[in-house]
Amino acid sequence: MTRRIATHVPQHRGPAAWNVILGPQPDAEVADQNQSADFVIIGAGFAGLAAARRLTQLAPDSRIIVVDAGRIAEGAAGRNSGFMIDLPHELTSADYAGAGDDKVIINLNRHAQTFAADAVDDYGIDPNFFDRSGKVNGAASQHAHLHNQTYAAHLASLGETSDMLDAQQMAELTGSQHYMSGLYTPGTVTLQPAGFVRGMAAGLRRRGVTIFEQTPVTEIRKVTGGWTVETPNAAFAAGKVIMTVNGHLESFGFEKRRLMQLFLFAVMTKELSADELQIIGGQPRWGVTPSDPMGTTMRRIDTGQGGNRIIVRTCANLRPGMTASAADITRAEKVMRRKFDQRFPQAAGLPMQYSWAGHLCLSLNSVAVMRELDTNLFSGCVQNGLGTARGTLTGIGAAELACGVSSPITSYFASEAKPKKLPPQPFQQIGANSILRFREWRAKDD
Repeated sequence: MTRRIATHVPQHRGPAAWNVILGPQPDAEVADQNQSADFVIIGAGFAGLAAARRLTQLAPDSRIIVVDAGRIAEGAAGRNSGFMIDLPHELTSADYAGAGDDKVIINLNRHAQTFAADAVDDYGIDPNFFDRSGKVNGAASQHAHLHNQTYAAHLASLGETSDMLDAQQMAELTGSQHYMSGLYTPGTVTLQPAGFVRGMAAGLRRRGVTIFEQTPVTEIRKVTGGWTVETPNAAFAAGKVIMTVNGHLESFGFEKRRLMQLFLFAVMTKELSADELQIIGGQPRWGVTPSDPMGTTMRRIDTGQGGNRIIVRTCANLRPGMTASAADITRAEKVMRRKFDQRFPQAAGLPMQYSWAGHLCLSLNSVAVMRELDTNLFSGCVQNGLGTARGTLTGIGAAELACGVSSPITSYFASEAKPKKLPPQPFQQIGANSILRFREWRAKDD
């Protein structure tokens, strides 16, 4: 008998601010009695909800249960920067360029966007939460500007368009004099990530999918005819199980010593007054990712996405225990305070209302784990920091595998190698964090 006991449950530092600013949700439905289902999906983020939606398309008469350890949009789905990017966005590269299969990646990412856009229409999700506004790679140094130039050339070689913005155009967009250039790419969707996943969950429930929250899975056990999924107060008998828990796949004993558990950090301002908006200037909505992947992401949102606010995201720590420390948050808050004041000296000291950590999972060779792990046990995990698009794709792919369907998504992920083994501890943590600090320092103005 195969038995997998979870060693960790998700632990979060700070509030999921994207979720908080939308106001309270209806009370959680917590599993308190044994049930059976054709499919049980573990995890209700981008991947899990995409898997559930795909199952409703492929097996519309099936009984589908989704279980999550927390509340909808309180985990990574409510803690990311909200960019659903269509173009290559390889975080381990110098300028986001991929490793040779970029046209395939672009087509897959656009498939994810279309899948999500169809859900917006089908489920009546607020279109403010799925804004096809594009994004800008911001450069504040000559070094960063060169990254933009090489990335633009790479995109041109793929037949993709982009526009180089000068310092004045960046100031008109953001209100900040900090940037010397920016590379605008039109295909990115800027999400209100919590609003989007809350809308997905609500739509799926209306279509008959059962979603249990605050119901952590403690064990999965292979039995005759399928799997038993254990939670504190209920067990589910499932014909097939789909795991969409990203880095917590390792908590169940899969891909041990092959997954890098990282945390990124963010702060969000209080809601800006009319006077503060005038002082800051710029447009009411924009998104800037750094031209150097280790730089600083900035977003400004308006009332349609939860209030007039600015979000800053930067700093990274490798934490194999899957929990960021209080010291990590404190350090990141100081860095992001400086980054905000650097960009908006006219509003220096503006209060930050929320700060938080978000969990990412990467593999050393940037591959996902989207495959059949055991008979009738499937995975849509390891998003490599690209949770919105890659999570959607691995969720779709896992559902297709579970239904015996072949597609470009299943073919792509089936062709990937396994995650490479990581160096042993403590060398892994010391070495990785040293590299992260160096790259942070090098991108200190970006």
